[in-house]
Amino acid sequence: MRFPNGWVGGSALIAGPVLLLVGTLLRSPFHFFFPDQLRAVAEHPTLVRAAYTAFLAGNVVLWAAVAHLVHRVGTRWVAWGGVLVTVGLFARTFHAGIDQAAFNATKQLGVEGAAELVANGYGELHLFSFLSFTIMFGWFVLAFGVYRAKALGKTRSVAAATTGLLPLGVLKGTELLSIVGTVGLCVALVPLGVLVLREQPRLTRRNVLTAVPVVLGLGALAVVSSLG
Repeated sequence: MRFPNGWVGGSALIAGPVLLLVGTLLRSPFHFFFPDQLRAVAEHPTLVRAAYTAFLAGNVVLWAAVAHLVHRVGTRWVAWGGVLVTVGLFARTFHAGIDQAAFNATKQLGVEGAAELVANGYGELHLFSFLSFTIMFGWFVLAFGVYRAKALGKTRSVAAATTGLLPLGVLKGTELLSIVGTVGLCVALVPLGVLVLREQPRLTRRNVLTAVPVVLGLGALAVVSSLG
């Protein structure tokens, strides 16, 4: 059995880009740079945390979308692009952890104290300091690969490449390129996700009855995990 299978891959091709777009739009009312983002989370905690959570979830889900796309197309350029994009998704997830810590610091230190803390550590080296190029460059390679393989067509291949324009780093808000990149990703991948789901065999009653306890069990585990 291929992993991720068509149901997982197709769902990820839809959900990943949409979650990125939702997160991008939710934080669009606030200024781009990190002191403004910290001020925004202090003044509008529910909205800003929802925005960053949606963006993080989109990055996590996208690994399955990219993996399915690589399996589906199967060329060398797409494979290399998939590797680079996946590493870039790991890097953005790492940045999201720092974002969360900075948001929590606003409660303890206030906005100014948290901003000073972030500013003092902004240039610290870590593993993803050396791999941050993958966040942007991976999408360009992947877009070239799917264009060369004629897998998405010219327009959607270019749309996929715009994802590489998304700003990277810690506590980055929304600017015009953010919206262009996330809309482009939706244009590139969502139609493919719909196609992939349509290709799957119809769910049987047994499949549905099996899925219900699995979903409930995973939900229970998620709640327990949140208790520390």
